[in-house]
Amino acid sequence: MEEAKRENINDMPSAEIKTQKGNIYCLTIIGQIEGHMLLPPQNKTTKYEHILPLLVSVEESEKIDGLFIILNTMGGDVEAGLAIAEMISGMKKPTVSLVLGGGHSIGVPLAVAAKYSFIVPTATMTLHPIRFNGTVISVPQTFEYLNKMQERVVQFVIKNSKISRDSFRRLIMNTGELANDTGTILLGEEAVSAGLIDEVGGIADALSRLYGMIDNGRS
Repeated sequence: MEEAKRENINDMPSAEIKTQKGNIYCLTIIGQIEGHMLLPPQNKTTKYEHILPLLVSVEESEKIDGLFIILNTMGGDVEAGLAIAEMISGMKKPTVSLVLGGGHSIGVPLAVAAKYSFIVPTATMTLHPIRFNGTVISVPQTFEYLNKMQERVVQFVIKNSKISRDSFRRLIMNTGELANDTGTILLGEEAVSAGLIDEVGGIADALSRLYGMIDNGRS
């Protein structure tokens, strides 16, 4: 029983914090987002099949007032990442995200999914088109599939942030910044200036904002 409990803690780094200002659930999304395919055991991953039911329990729990999401992810499975992002954006409870280290690739929709987002000054966010690994059987059909997937990401990001469609597409199609890909790397202040993230700040700023949202919801 104790071994299973330790394994669960390792798989899902999270904590429930109870204070006089409110009870919050702290969820950490780190490493690579694992989707339908298992990644090698040495990879640090966030498994979407663990996160989805957890988000349901947070939303329905009478003991939890808000959700605090800490992000340091290199990206990963697009559909799995979008599924998590859609769940977060659809929650009625107050949600605040904080990007530490990196919020790359599908980490961008995850960061903007919260009702308010923060990024530390030294964090980076990489914006690029959807990549495809493996054998391509039919080029036109594969291109159409990737185009539709890319549009899903674009629609979600512009709906849940202040960046415009043209600005976002210009950033992901930039050819002068990444050596082996198109795209753009944004530092903390640049992500805020672009309209992706709401504010530059650290853990104290993010928690203060979340507790304020909880307090406003009570009044």
